[in-house]
Amino acid sequence: MNNPKAGRNDSTDPQLPRILFFNVNGSGMGHLNRCLSYARRLRDRARPVFFSLASAIELIEEMGFEADYFVSPYWSTSSTFAWNSELAVRFGMMLERVRPDVIVFDGTWPFQGFLAACESFGSPALVWSNRGLLKEGAKTVPVDESLFDLVIQPGELGAHESEAPLEGGGTRALVPPVCVLEDDELLDRAAAREALNLPQDGRFALFAMGPGNLKDVAGIGQGLIRVFEAAGFKVVWVRAPISVRDVELPTGVMPLTVYPLARYLRAFDAFVGAAGYNTCCELVQAGVPALLVPNTQLADDQVRRAQMVADAMPAIVSACETDEERDAAVGKLLGMLNGAPAKRAVIPMNGAVLAAERILALAAKKERVQ
Repeated sequence: MNNPKAGRNDSTDPQLPRILFFNVNGSGMGHLNRCLSYARRLRDRARPVFFSLASAIELIEEMGFEADYFVSPYWSTSSTFAWNSELAVRFGMMLERVRPDVIVFDGTWPFQGFLAACESFGSPALVWSNRGLLKEGAKTVPVDESLFDLVIQPGELGAHESEAPLEGGGTRALVPPVCVLEDDELLDRAAAREALNLPQDGRFALFAMGPGNLKDVAGIGQGLIRVFEAAGFKVVWVRAPISVRDVELPTGVMPLTVYPLARYLRAFDAFVGAAGYNTCCELVQAGVPALLVPNTQLADDQVRRAQMVADAMPAIVSACETDEERDAAVGKLLGMLNGAPAKRAVIPMNGAVLAAERILALAAKKERVQ
């Protein structure tokens, strides 16, 4: 099930600036999600087009945007050199066809084939959307930020807009958390349950453990399912659009495939999942109490991010690796659910709007220069 109100992109006016988004295929949906967040705020003011390494390209098209797919290096059998060489040709063809005013790359580091194609094409403004909060000591690849006119850093919870100059004349802009939907696009409990064909009565827990990238998804997930079912919850398990294999679910657990998930979060009494960037931003936006199980195998510091959520709203952070940890974590969460509603912190969540405005301003600046 996907958003029936996504609409088509009617930005076909040839006078509108053309924005070409290049999203990589990460361990989750983050890169694609952020590009869609920006593109939706540019609708009818620009012509967003996608060049995606993420396999869930149908989600881009269902949102109403043009898209082209190129296989991720993680799924390609080619050598790094051969893959980058082919990327340079394919992306170069895309540049010739779209002739963008601005190129927005969202990924951990820009590929050599991507940079080579941009250099050969010439004049468009170049933007790098680069999420931070890496673990201390995490491996990074040096990138010459002077190549970019704008570096957007999607902020963590509590971040406020700020900027600093880059070598080469560009700007680094920190923005508040980036969400694909606006607050008024989230369904309330009754409407969300109706949309998902769930009964209005009963307690439901939503499990979103990621596309198989959480350590021992099956073991931790199924252990937690038993605890929640024992507490009287019905369990719904999200199957990620980019998952390469499905976890075998126990009898009685309902599978769910939906995008964007944020629209339907309020259908559920509790959320269980990893502490990825999208997940944490959307949980705070929707205000759904959560049990967060950080994935410590990724480069980003999910433990720290999960704690930020717990500081802002009702949430428990636990590795949930043993029965004892699972019982304790669920017990604490149930205590929160049964207690008086906690006061939520007021956190700015308008990063996508601010980033889109900067991208659009950059396009206008380039048009004046040319």
